[in-house]
Amino acid sequence: MIKRLLIANRGEIARRIIATARQLGIETVAIYSDADSQAAHVRDADLGIAIGPAPARDSYLCADRIVREATALGVDAIHPGYGFLSENEAFARAVTDAGMQFVGPRPDAIRLMGDKAAARQLMAEHGVPVLPGFDRNGASDDALREAATTIGFPLLIKAVAGGGGKGMRIVETAADFDEALKAARREAMAAFADDRVLLERYLASARHVEVQVFADSHGNAVHLFERDCSVQRRHQKIIEEAPAPGLSSEQRAAMGQAAVRAARAIDYLGAGTVEFLLAPDGEFYFMEMNTRLQVEHPVTELITGQDLVAWQLAVAGGAPLPLAQDDITLDGHAMEVRVYAEDPADNFLPSTGTLSLAQWPRHLARVDTGAEQGDAISRHYDPMVAKIIVHGASRHQALAKLVAALTATRLHGIKHNIGFLIRVLQCPDFVDARLDTRLLEHWPELMSDSDASNPCILLAAVLASTGRATGLSPWDQLPGWRGNASARIQLGVSLAGHTHEVVITSRDGHWMARIDDQQQPLRFHWQQQGLSLQWGTHALHCDPHPQANRVIVFANGLGRTVELSPSQASADTVTSAEHAFQAPMSGTVVTWHTAPGAHVDSGDAVITLEAMKMEHTLRAPAPGTVTAFLAAEGDQVSDGQLLVAFEGDQDD
Repeated sequence: MIKRLLIANRGEIARRIIATARQLGIETVAIYSDADSQAAHVRDADLGIAIGPAPARDSYLCADRIVREATALGVDAIHPGYGFLSENEAFARAVTDAGMQFVGPRPDAIRLMGDKAAARQLMAEHGVPVLPGFDRNGASDDALREAATTIGFPLLIKAVAGGGGKGMRIVETAADFDEALKAARREAMAAFADDRVLLERYLASARHVEVQVFADSHGNAVHLFERDCSVQRRHQKIIEEAPAPGLSSEQRAAMGQAAVRAARAIDYLGAGTVEFLLAPDGEFYFMEMNTRLQVEHPVTELITGQDLVAWQLAVAGGAPLPLAQDDITLDGHAMEVRVYAEDPADNFLPSTGTLSLAQWPRHLARVDTGAEQGDAISRHYDPMVAKIIVHGASRHQALAKLVAALTATRLHGIKHNIGFLIRVLQCPDFVDARLDTRLLEHWPELMSDSDASNPCILLAAVLASTGRATGLSPWDQLPGWRGNASARIQLGVSLAGHTHEVVITSRDGHWMARIDDQQQPLRFHWQQQGLSLQWGTHALHCDPHPQANRVIVFANGLGRTVELSPSQASADTVTSAEHAFQAPMSGTVVTWHTAPGAHVDSGDAVITLEAMKMEHTLRAPAPGTVTAFLAAEGDQVSDGQLLVAFEGDQDD
C-alpha cells in the first residue's frame, strides 16, 4: 500500500496527482527547482525537496538525485507524471531497483515503445495496422532515400526516439527529401541524442485519434474509449475531445480492440495511450504508444466518470483494475483546451512573465493549472499554463460550455492563446467536426486578433476608468444626478503603442464619442458580466478592469492594456459647468448673451432666465466654449434642466 508518494514532476500534472493522492489519504512529496521554490505544486504538497537549479537538465531530469532523495525520505512510490522522466526506461528501473513502486509501466515496455521503429514492427506482428513505411534500424541516408522513392510522396520523416513533434518533417517531393532528412536528424540528435529516423506514408488529410488503455499485473487489459486530438500546432495538440466525433460503433470497437492488443503485446502495466491516424476512408493506422498518463486524460475521466490517477495508484500497488471492459460506460461529451503562454500572432513564440491577474473559470469548467495569480511563468519549462475542461450531454453543449469558460477567463501578465482558442472553437470546420491534423493550415486567419483594432476597446477603457471611478456618468446612479444632465470625459489613451484622444459627452441622455478626428453616437450598457457598447458600426462586449493609470479590457479571451493620460480639464470643472448651467428653478429663457461656438471667460454672462418675476443670469464657471444651447429664447424650462453644453479650456 502506498503511504508516501513522490511526484517527479511540476506544474499542473503535479497538482493533479497531489489532489487524488490527498483524497486517498496518501502523503505527497513535491520536488522543485530553484525557479519553482514558491510554485503552486510545492504549496500543495505535504513535503518538498529542492532538487537543483532552474534548467530541467540540472533538476527535474536528475534521475539519480530524485531516487536518492526519495529513498532518504522513505517514499513508497514515485509518480513521473508526463514529460521529463516519465518515459525514461533507466529512471523506471532505478526506482524499482531502489525498492519503490514506479507508477507506470515496466521498464521493458517503455524501452520497446520508446523506439518507434521497433514499435511499428511489433505492432504489425500483432495485427495492429501500420502505415506503409520504412523502419530498418540504423538505415543510412542512401537507404532512406531509396525507400522514399518506393513509398512515394508526400511522406513523413519521423525521429525513432521522438515525441512532441520534434524530429518530424513532412516531405512533399523528392527534391525536398535530402534537406528535410538533414534537418530531422539534427533536431532528433539535439532533442534525444539519437539521430535515427524512419519513414511513413503521409496522409495529407487525416485525424489523430488515440485510445486510452489500462492493464494490471493480473492479466487484465481494457480500453476507456478514444479521444480526438486532431487540432494541433507544430504537431502538438491544443484541443482534445472525447469521444471522437463521427465514429461508428464498429470503428470505435475496432480501434479499442487494436489498442488492447498493442498493450498485451508488450505485457503492459498501468495507463497508456495508443495513437492512431484515422484516414478519410475510415481506415486507421498505428502511430505510437505513449507509456504514461497523457496531458488530455481529463476528457476521458469526464466521459467515463473514472479517476485515472486513482487507477494508476491502485494498479501500481498490485490491485486489479477497478472495472472490467463491459462495466466501462461512455456518458456525454468532453472537451479540453491547453492554455499556453505564447503568442499565436508571432508563430506561437513562448511568453514569460508574472500572472498579474489570473481568474480561472472554475464555476464553469474543470481547471487543471500549475499557476495562480502572482505566480511566474518561467522560460525554463513547457509553456502550458493550464487546461480547461468541460463536459456536456452532447458535443454541441460541451463546445458552448468551453467557449463560455474561456471567455470568462481573466489572464494577464503574459501573452497567451485564449483568444486564438476561442476563434478555433468557433470556426465552421471545428463546429461541424470536419477535423484533421491540418485544420489550422486551412484557416490561417485564425492566427489574427480581429478585435485588436476595435475602437470600442479605447471607449470601454475610458468609460470604466472615468465613469465608474469618478462618478461622472449616470450609470452610477449617484445622488443628485438628473436625467437631462450632461457630462464630458476627455482622456489621452494608448494601446499597442498608438496614442489617441478620446472625448465622450452626454446631453439629455444621448452620448457622443470622438476618437481623434472621428465622432459618432455611442451606446453602452453595463451588465453583470461586463460592458456592451456600440460606436457607429463597431461593437464589443467586454469586461474592463481599471487599475492605477491603465485599464485592462478583456474581450473574447484576451486582455488588452490601455494606458491612460488624464485630461487637464478636471472633474471639478465638468461638474461645476453642469451645476452652473442648470436652471435654478422653473422659468422662461429671456435671452442668450453669446452664440454657439463662442469662447467665454470665467464669470461672463451666458444665459438669463425669468422666474418669479425676477431675472437670473447664469455665468461661465471657468474659461471655455459654449458648444450648444439646449433651450431657445421663450422656452419654458424646469428646475434643474441643463441649458448649455459647455467645454472648459485645457491648460497647455
